[in-house]
Amino acid sequence: MPFNYDELQQELADREAESLLRVRTTVDSPQGPELSVEGCRYLNFCSNDYLGFANHASLKTAVQQTVDQSGVGGGASHMICGHHQQHHLLEEEFAALTQRDSALLFSTGFMANVGIVTALCGKHDAVFQDKWNHASLIDGALMSGAKFKRYLHNDMKSLERQLKASDARRKLICVDGVFSMDGDKANLLAMVRLARQYDALLMVDDAHGFGCLGENGLGLCEELGLSQEDVPILMCTLGKGLGSFGALVAGPKVLIDTLVQFARPYIYTTSMPPAIAAATRASLALLNEESWRRVQLNDNIKQFQQGVKHLGLDLMPSETAIQPIVIGDDALAMQCQAFLKEQGIWLSAIRPPTVPKGTARLRVTLTAMHNKAHIETLLSGLKSMQLQFPALLSSAV
Repeated sequence: MPFNYDELQQELADREAESLLRVRTTVDSPQGPELSVEGCRYLNFCSNDYLGFANHASLKTAVQQTVDQSGVGGGASHMICGHHQQHHLLEEEFAALTQRDSALLFSTGFMANVGIVTALCGKHDAVFQDKWNHASLIDGALMSGAKFKRYLHNDMKSLERQLKASDARRKLICVDGVFSMDGDKANLLAMVRLARQYDALLMVDDAHGFGCLGENGLGLCEELGLSQEDVPILMCTLGKGLGSFGALVAGPKVLIDTLVQFARPYIYTTSMPPAIAAATRASLALLNEESWRRVQLNDNIKQFQQGVKHLGLDLMPSETAIQPIVIGDDALAMQCQAFLKEQGIWLSAIRPPTVPKGTARLRVTLTAMHNKAHIETLLSGLKSMQLQFPALLSSAV
């Protein structure tokens, strides 16, 4: 008998009825404070291009020159003949910049997290993760076969209870540096102490912190003054603050050597185009050359927070570029997103299972390329949204 697709169709219909259906839209412009989506122009408040590097002239020049010199495709995996000089130089420069022994380039952040966890942990080990970690860390733990423990969000007492009760051969603590849907920061100082006390290895995924936090844009570890000894495994994606693509993991040489041998997503994947690695090298140089972007980003965050406070909307406690406004109801969140779209404002309604049930939100992301007028337009749109949906006014704090 042919495969029956009716069950799949019903699952999709159920998801749509619950206001949880995911829908793709097509962007036809470069990333920036303004975005063209399917031919219409919008103010863009949902991009993770926090510093505005994705359309930077230096990155485009690096790509164009490297394509002329080295072609497009990587040709093979890093272990065969795909490890290009641009990949190698990027790894060396990132390790030096973050003051780590060594670094390894992955094609995506998801692959990096899965590769790290599965290479380091197996059935005799235990992985401890914050409940709101990124899906890639969760999937890595599930795939590893290790005992998987999830502690309450940013609750160090919960984490310590789990560490204390574990008799695993190897203990790995994994955490987002900045949580992607809440915008708050991990309690890294306390985690460093717990990792030492319970002989655990600490891994930080600083996807949303690198480029934005710290005096030199080197992320949460720099902001808190944490070294390789404190945080042995530092993973950073390259498609957010750096405006490029891929991910780098840095740490002790023995750890990186282990990943080269055992991280299957690294071993069995064609290397990224050398031109993309060249673009990331240009991004790393810009972190120092154009530090004004971090200053502008922080000014924009403060302006937005002050405006939302005046409106009385329920803004989550975040100091970062991720500024979520809690709506609660899934259907209402989608209605708010659609209303703002009509006002020329593009942002995302985030719903379960990405966030806990009952906490659907508008995930506002700010960038260094937004100006005061952009943010005032957003605030005006949010005020109109309140008037359109009385439930928001009654729940405002």
